[in-house]
Amino acid sequence: MSRLIIVSNRVAPISEGGPAAGGLAVGVYDALKETGGMWFGWSGEVVSSGHPQLQLVEQGPVTFATIGLSRRDYDQYYRGFSNATLWPAFHYRADLIQYDRHDFEGYWRVNTWLAQQLVPLLRPDDVIWVHDYHLIPFAQALRAAGVRNRVGFFLHIPFPAAQVLLAVPPHRALVEALCSFDLLGFQTQADVRAFCDYVRHEGAGDVDGGERGAPFVAGAPAHVRAFGRSLRAAAYPIGVYPDEIAQLAKSGARGKSVRTMRQTLHERKLIMSVDRLDYSKGLVERFRAFERLLDQAPAFRNNVSFVQIAPPTRADMHAYQDIRLRLESELGRINGRFAELDWTPIRYIHRQYERSVLAALFRQSHVGYVTPLRDGMNLVAKEYVAAQDPDDPGVLVLSRFAGAADELTGALIVNPVDIDGMAQALADALSMPVAERRARYRDMMAQLRSNNVSVWRDTFLRDLAQAGEPLLEEKPARVARAAPRGKTVRKRVAA
Repeated sequence: MSRLIIVSNRVAPISEGGPAAGGLAVGVYDALKETGGMWFGWSGEVVSSGHPQLQLVEQGPVTFATIGLSRRDYDQYYRGFSNATLWPAFHYRADLIQYDRHDFEGYWRVNTWLAQQLVPLLRPDDVIWVHDYHLIPFAQALRAAGVRNRVGFFLHIPFPAAQVLLAVPPHRALVEALCSFDLLGFQTQADVRAFCDYVRHEGAGDVDGGERGAPFVAGAPAHVRAFGRSLRAAAYPIGVYPDEIAQLAKSGARGKSVRTMRQTLHERKLIMSVDRLDYSKGLVERFRAFERLLDQAPAFRNNVSFVQIAPPTRADMHAYQDIRLRLESELGRINGRFAELDWTPIRYIHRQYERSVLAALFRQSHVGYVTPLRDGMNLVAKEYVAAQDPDDPGVLVLSRFAGAADELTGALIVNPVDIDGMAQALADALSMPVAERRARYRDMMAQLRSNNVSVWRDTFLRDLAQAGEPLLEEKPARVARAAPRGKTVRKRVAA
């Protein structure tokens, strides 16, 4: 059986019981244990001096191959192009894009260097699965090094509409690099459509259905021919293990944090949100909608509490420092306006909790409040549903711009910029009869079980194994693949 090679920006920390994180980490680690293979990526270490060295650690049938980054590479590849350019662009925040050609060159250079570290470790029949926006040029770098293995790519964040992607100066180089993969996986059909629209209208490529020459139909795998390559593109919505989360929620309920929360609520209803502290999550709008609820429906005052857990992320970037300041300002204003001696309307917690604690808090809450401005999938929404008590489930209030909204139709779907609409959805959720809550919960749980993370993983790998038709003759690359230093990249960007 072929080995599976997982390539991601970070390699998830693994304990004896498995990955500490959920979602991607759990799903791919299970596959690696079944087939044997390797997980390759950045160790998370920034090396201040000397050259980073590749570290290989074997744990049963899985080899963990990790390497540090130099400070320069971290600043240009990770902080720079990945998170100051691609992240805001792919989340439809063109106003926040920061672009620097040196950062782009660093992004390309690090991808090429990482690919070169992996090449000596590969076997001819390995299947390579690359994850997320940090590694868009990875397959192109592998092809330049002579690798002809099947290589798939999954994008965990949204893929933007063509007119948004055009705001990134080297947009064409990025899409050309994506076409070096054999299979592209996206979270939603809307993301597939956005990619195909770019290929047709900006990349002079062709897109049709799963069989060559068939018309392209939404929901079917797309056959893409562009930049001298032939590949497939399809939606693979990532899932969770709902029964495992339900068990975590039950066991976590005995923990001190959850017991303390129950005691301090004093029979009040609980609205619960968990997000990374990120401007794409719509946290300020969420706070304002809760304020509008208290303003327009005074009966909820002192009868409902809103808990927002927002662990820090990318704290060394100005955009994230700004969103934290804005959020804390809104928090102080709203609590100052409505708080009473025995009640604080919003509890804002800026720290990380274990999955079992979060699952137990989800189970205790009456409303799951998940309203990103834009999100690839948002597994918090799925975990909230899975954690509920089947006899007395809470209600999910979910942004229409989260990928999960395509599947969780039992949620109350809202537009995250419609403050009044979100306030009304909160009121409806807090007042919903138990029979309706149970019906919505059953529908969503059926969906979670039918498309759990194993289904996501196995479907993608099955399609990657079948994406083996002969490659079209590749055009000469117009982007330097080793360490772009000047004319090649600058000329390519200008195009």
